[in-house]
Formats: sequence, C-alpha cells, structure tokens
Amino acid sequence: MGLRSFAIVALACVGGLAALSGASAQELKVLETGPAANAVLDSVSDGFFVRFNQPVDHVNSRLLVKRGSEVVETLQPRLQSNPNVLFARAATLPPGSYTLHWAVKTMADARIEQGDVPFSIAAPK
Repeated sequence: MGLRSFAIVALACVGGLAALSGASAQELKVLETGPAANAVLDSVSDGFFVRFNQPVDHVNSRLLVKRGSEVVETLQPRLQSNPNVLFARAATLPPGSYTLHWAVKTMADARIEQGDVPFSIAAPK
C-alpha cells in the first residue's frame, strides 16, 4: 500500500472514531422531577427526585434545596435508587419559595450537568 492510500485509510479511521464517540455521548435530559417545576405543595414532602434519560453517577451527584441564594438543605442521593434517578429525603421545609438544584455526573462521558426546579411550600390552612 502506498503512502497516499495509507493516509486515506488512516483519515477514514480517525473520522469514523470521531463519529462514533459523538454518537455515544447522548444529551442528558430531565424526564421528570418531584416536585414538578413550579409546583405548590400543600402537604409535607420529604422526598425529592430527578429522573433522567440515562444513568448518572450517584456518588458524584448532588441535590440542594435553596431558598433564594441560601442553601437550606444539602441532600445525599440514595445509592440504591434506579441508575437514572437521583432520589433523596429531606427534613420538612417551612412554607416559602424554594429551588431544587441538581448537579450530576453522567456515566457515559463523565460530563457535569446541572439544573434547577423551582417549587413552593404553601402555608397551612
């Protein structure tokens, strides 16, 4: 095989590998959250979850409950939950507006992704 043919085959292989690596890095998507975005909870909720379209690294992922810019709860995801679900329990929160902040490390390519879910706890009636 001549040098030119070798170069063409080498470039084709490199291009194929690049295409394969791009195809395997699926975009992380949130499928469901608890509480849902902008939900107003009128009962005591002690569980929080975020369900994704692919497995996430539970050990290196975090869930935070924030009130404004203040972190009021740092939650530890349960390692026994489904591979694509971050789930954690929290103490009962007083009435007010909150944000569930999630930060996850993807299993497929070790990317760090994060997002926020606003929700409120209603005052008792």
